[in-house]
Amino acid sequence: MSLCSKLELLTISDTHPNDIGCMVTDANSEYTSCDNVIRAFSRGQQAIHTYEGHEKNVHLLLPFGEHLISVDEDSTMKIWNKETEELYLEIEFDNAVFQITCLVHPTTYLNKILLGSRQGSLQLWNIKRNTLIHQFEGWGSPITVLEQAPAIDVVALGLEDGRILVHNIKFDENLVSFASDWGPVTAIAFRTDGEPIMVTGSTVGHIAVWNLEERKLQAQMRDAHQGSITGMRFLTAEPILVTNSPDNYLKMWVFDQADGSGRLLRRRCGHSAPPSKMSFYGSDGRNIISAGQDASLKSFSTFHESLNRDFGQAYQNRKQGKRHKKKSSHQKFGPITSLACESTKKSDWDSLAVCHQGSATVTTWDYTRCAAGKHKICPPELEDDLMAQATAVDITACGNFVLIGWSTGHVKLYNIQSGLLRGTYGANKAHSMPVRGVAVDGLNLVTVTASTDKYVRFWHFREKTLLQEVILESAISMMNLHRESQMLALGMDNFSLCIMDVDLRRVVRVFKGHRNAISDMTFSSDARWLISASMDCSIRVWDLPTAKMVDHFLVDAAVTSLAMSPTNAYLATSHVDDLGIYLWSNRTLYCHVTLQPLPTDYEPSVILMPGASLESNSGDEEDQSNTDSGQLPAEYQSPEQIDAKLVTLSILPNSRWQSLTNLDLIKKRNKPKQPPKLPKAAPFFLPVISGLEPSLDIKKDEGSKESKVKFLESLSLASELCQLLAKSAEDDGAGGYVIMEYMMKLNPSAADTEIRSLAPIGGGSHAAMAMFMELLIHRLESNQNFEIVQAYISLFLKIHGDEIASTPSLLEPMEKLLSVQGDSWLRVDGQFNQTMCLINYMKSAVL
Repeated sequence: MSLCSKLELLTISDTHPNDIGCMVTDANSEYTSCDNVIRAFSRGQQAIHTYEGHEKNVHLLLPFGEHLISVDEDSTMKIWNKETEELYLEIEFDNAVFQITCLVHPTTYLNKILLGSRQGSLQLWNIKRNTLIHQFEGWGSPITVLEQAPAIDVVALGLEDGRILVHNIKFDENLVSFASDWGPVTAIAFRTDGEPIMVTGSTVGHIAVWNLEERKLQAQMRDAHQGSITGMRFLTAEPILVTNSPDNYLKMWVFDQADGSGRLLRRRCGHSAPPSKMSFYGSDGRNIISAGQDASLKSFSTFHESLNRDFGQAYQNRKQGKRHKKKSSHQKFGPITSLACESTKKSDWDSLAVCHQGSATVTTWDYTRCAAGKHKICPPELEDDLMAQATAVDITACGNFVLIGWSTGHVKLYNIQSGLLRGTYGANKAHSMPVRGVAVDGLNLVTVTASTDKYVRFWHFREKTLLQEVILESAISMMNLHRESQMLALGMDNFSLCIMDVDLRRVVRVFKGHRNAISDMTFSSDARWLISASMDCSIRVWDLPTAKMVDHFLVDAAVTSLAMSPTNAYLATSHVDDLGIYLWSNRTLYCHVTLQPLPTDYEPSVILMPGASLESNSGDEEDQSNTDSGQLPAEYQSPEQIDAKLVTLSILPNSRWQSLTNLDLIKKRNKPKQPPKLPKAAPFFLPVISGLEPSLDIKKDEGSKESKVKFLESLSLASELCQLLAKSAEDDGAGGYVIMEYMMKLNPSAADTEIRSLAPIGGGSHAAMAMFMELLIHRLESNQNFEIVQAYISLFLKIHGDEIASTPSLLEPMEKLLSVQGDSWLRVDGQFNQTMCLINYMKSAVL
C-alpha cells in the first residue's frame, strides 16, 4: 500500500507463494488472487480471509457489497460471502460461447453486474436471482476492459482492435465511438472533477486523452510507460491520474497542461529488467547503486524507500532527442555491464562510470544531480570499431581519475572532471586479448590489469610503465581489488578463485569448489571474507586467513551480482529473471556464530530468499537453527590461565591495588577538617557491614536468640586472614586459592588492615607472617594475579620490614620470596624490552 499524496510506502503484506494475478480493494480490505486461491488482507498487511474453491487460476475480482465476485480462466464465476468465506452462488460459462474477460457493476443497478466476453458481447446479470437480464450484441472484437462512467447508465468499453465505445446500457445504444491505432485498449479512466475527459491506455505504453463533449482526441501522452498500461485511475474530484505498468513503474500525473494532457508529478520505480551489476555507494552502507539490463541506473536506500533515486537511461545524443521531442531506441545505450563509483568528490563532479553492452563508450554520472554526467568517453581509434566494447572500469580512491579497459586490449586513464586523456598503458595495448578487470590501489601508485590472455600486469600509475606480470593457469573472467588490504581477487574460467597480494605480486590463496561460471564476488570490509557466487545457484563464503570455506548455501535462482556493505551489515544480491534486490543480514553482528571450516563433502541446503514477511521464513529458520545447533560446539569457557608460562593479571580495577602503598597519604589527605555531626533526630539505625558492597548485618537482629555463654575461641584476637592461613597450614597449603579470593574481595583499607594484623602486635604471629610469604611465593610461581601479588609484597615489606629484619625465622622465607620475585620480574622485563625494541625498529625502518 502507498500514500497517494506522496506515493510513500505504507505497509507490506505477507508474501504470496506465487505471482499475484489480480488485485482489487474496497473500503475495508484488499483482495488478491494467487493461482486459484483468493486472499483478503486487512490494511494490506496480514491475510484475514482465504477463499478456496476454484479449479483454475483466478484472473478477475470485484468487491460487491457484502460479497466478492471472482472469475477464473474457465469462466466460472463464484460469489463469496466476505466475512464467512462461504460460497453464495456459482455460475459456469462455456468459453466457446461466452469467455469472460472483464466485469463491472453499473452504478445504481441493484444486484446487477455487467460481463464482457472475448466473443465481443455483453451480458447483464442479476446475481441475487441468478438470472440473465439482457444480452447485448457484439461489436466484432473481444472486449478487453469495462469502466463505469460518471454518468448513470453509461459505461465505456475497450476493444482489442483499438476502438473505444461509450455505451448507454439502458437504451443499448452507442453515445460516442473512438478509434486508436495503438493496439488493444488495456485501461480506461474518467475525470470526476467536472471535466468531460476520458483517458485510455494501450499495450505500447501510450495514453490517449479524449474530449467527450467535442468527441475528439484532446491530447496524446506518448511513452508514458515502457510497457503495457495495466491500470489507471483518477483520484476522486481531482485532476490527478495514477497509472501502473509491468515496467515496474507507478506514476502520478497532474492534468494542468494547456493542451489538456498531463505532466509527471511523482513516480516510484524499480528496474524494468533484471539488475546486472550493483555496488554500495559511500561508507555508511545506506545506498546501493544498481544497473539493470534496461540500461537504467538507480539508487536504492537501505534506510527508507522514499530516499530511492532514479538516474534514468543514457542516450548517445540527448540534445538531439529533445529537439525532435522523441527518444529513438537506437539513441539509447545498451545494458550496463560494468559499474564503478567513488563518493570522495561527489559534490564536485561526476562520481560514477559505467560500461554499456556493445559500445566502446563509457558514460559518467552525477550522483548529486541523479542524472547522466558531462562526459561520454571513447578513444578516437575505437569510435568506428563496431567490435570494440568497454569491458572494465574503475575510479581511483581520490575520485579524480577513471581507468577504462576495452575488449581490444587497450587500457587508458582519463580525468573524470575534464574527460581528457591522461595516459595509455603499454606501447599500444596493455594486453593482447580483452581486458576483464582494471584497478588502482588506494595510494595511486600501482595499476593492475587482468585479461583473458591469463596475464595479470602491474603498472606504475603515473609513468604507465610495466612493473611486473604474473601468468596464471586459466583465463581471467573478472577482478576485484580490496584497496585497504591490497588483496586482489580473480575469478577464473576454470571456476576457481585466486587471491593475489598486490604488494608481494604473487598468488597467496586459491579456492576451488564452484561447479559453474563465477558470476560475481566481493570482499567484506575487513578483507577477512571473500563471498563468491556462481551460476550453479550457490553462494560461498571463504575465510582468507585460514584459507577455508566457512559457509555455503544454495538459492532458487542464480546470482548475477552481489555486494557487501562497508559496515558488513548487509549482503545485497540480484538474481536471474528477478527485478528485485535482496538484502541478507550478517548474523555475526547480532549473535555468536562459530565459523568452522566446512568439509569437502559438505552438502549445502537451499535457503529461502529474503522477503517482507517473517512468517514464511520462520519455519525454515527454526529448522536451520536446529540443524546448526547439533554441529556447533559447546560455548567456549575461558580458562583461568591460558598457559603456566604466561603472566596472568587479575580482573580487578586498578584502584583496588595501586593505592595500597599510599593508603596513609590518602587517608591524611581525605581527613575531614571538622568532626562529623550527628543528625538531630535519627529514627533508627540499621546495622551495616562495611565493604565495597555494604550489606545489612542480619546476625545482630538475631542476637537475642543466641546463647550468652562464650567459648574461649571466640575471644581470640586473630584476624580472618590469620585464621584462613592457620586452616590452610592444617590442610598442607590447600587453601591458598581461598585466601587469595578473600583478599581480592576486600577494599584497599580492609586489605591494609588484614596485612597489618599478621604481626604479633596485631593479633597475629611470626608463623602467620611466614605462611603469608609462602602464599605469595606460590602465587608468583603460578604466574596468576601478578599485579595484585606485587602490590601485596610492596605493602607487606613496607609494614613489616623492621619486624622481618629482627626475626631470624623470617629471613629464610623472605630471601626465597625476593628470589622468586626477582626472577619473575626479570622474565617479564625481558619480554617488555624485546617488544619495545621490535616496535622501535618497525617505526624507524625504511620499507
